[in-house]
Amino acid sequence: MQINGGVRFCEQGIKASIRAMHVQTEVLGMINENIVGFDKVGYQRKEPVVSSFTEYIGIHGLSQTVDDKVGRIMVSRNPLDISLANKGYFQVQTPEGVKLTRDGRFKLDQFGNLLNLEDHPVLSDAGMPVKLPIVPDNPGEVVINSKGKVSVYDKNIGGLIEAGHLGIVDSNGLAVLNPDVKQGYNEYSNVLIQNEFLAVKPVVRNFEANRQIFLIESSNLQKVISQLGLN
Repeated sequence: MQINGGVRFCEQGIKASIRAMHVQTEVLGMINENIVGFDKVGYQRKEPVVSSFTEYIGIHGLSQTVDDKVGRIMVSRNPLDISLANKGYFQVQTPEGVKLTRDGRFKLDQFGNLLNLEDHPVLSDAGMPVKLPIVPDNPGEVVINSKGKVSVYDKNIGGLIEAGHLGIVDSNGLAVLNPDVKQGYNEYSNVLIQNEFLAVKPVVRNFEANRQIFLIESSNLQKVISQLGLN
C-alpha cells in the first residue's frame, strides 16, 4: 500500500497582489513615521519585520521592532533637559500606567515635583515620583550627576541636598547601572534620514510590480467576463 501526502495551495493572483500592496503600504508608513520623527526628541527608529508566508497572510505577517541605539545628543540651554548617553529609558507615571521614554525634557511644578512636558511625574529608582525637598529659585540650582542622582542647592546650608535617583531602566524594566546621564542636553532621534530615503526605493518597486500584476489579472478577468457574456 502506498500513501501519498502533501500540501497544495492554489492562490488567485489578484488576491495575492492586493495583499502584497497592502503590506508594502504599511512598510512605507513605518518609513514615513521615521522620517517625520527625525527631529523629535527621544524618538527611536521603527524597523519593519516581514515574517515568512507574509505573501499569504498579508499584514498579519508584518511587525516592527524598535532600534534602541543612542540618538544625536545636542546641547540645550535648559538645565532640566536630560539625556542618556547609554541605552535605557526614563520612567514616567501616566494615567495609563508607567511609560518608558528617552525624552528627558523635564520641568518643576510649584511644589518641587519633577514632571515631563505632559505634566506626568518622573519616577525615581524606588518607583516613587521625584520631588525636591526645597523648591529652587531657578532650575540651574538642580544638579543631576551621571548616575542619575538628583540634588538641589540649599542656600541655608550652602550645599546640595539629595532628592533621589532617576529610575532609569532597560526595555525589560531592569535598572541600568551606568546610564551616563547628561544634564543640559537633548537626545534627538537615531534616524539616519538618507537610509530611510534609500529604503523607500525597493518598497516602491515591489508595490509597482504587484500593481502591474493586479492590473494584468484585472484585465484578464474583464476579458473572461466579456467572453462569458457573449455565450
